[in-house]
Amino acid sequence: MIPKSLTETLGSVIIIMNSTYEKKYVESEQEIRTYLDRLQYAIENGSATINLQEKRQVDKDRPKKYTNRYTLSKLFPDEDLVEALKKELIKLTVEEYIETVKDTRYPDRSDMRVFGKKYQEEDVYIKIRVELVSLSYANNSYIFVMSFHFAEKAFNESDFPYR
Repeated sequence: MIPKSLTETLGSVIIIMNSTYEKKYVESEQEIRTYLDRLQYAIENGSATINLQEKRQVDKDRPKKYTNRYTLSKLFPDEDLVEALKKELIKLTVEEYIETVKDTRYPDRSDMRVFGKKYQEEDVYIKIRVELVSLSYANNSYIFVMSFHFAEKAFNESDFPYR
């Protein structure tokens, strides 16, 4: 884990390169607060389109419990999934932030933010990409929910840089 004082001094700090396609890093606490404020604004004013990746290639070799479809059906069985996701995304906090991921295969796309949250006593891994979330582009906001599934391994307090 990067000490809080280091992230405050340097802002965004690259901490690991996960694979040949992803760079993971921790953004400053203020950058995440701003990101969440813009996300909340886009959802609340109705200008955001939410797209959930229900079927993912990676899920074919994964136990069913750790898929988006299974998790969402367990957590929100009688709800419209888009409305449930909107409700949950606006509740995300800086304390639930884990990391930011840059997919180097798509350099023109925005980075993905990863959050961890507890539902029904189980950890849930949430990864989202938001395109054009700013006040000037709010009418064109697009939120892509790549992951919203039970975590394959339990989170540790050290996974969360701002707790």
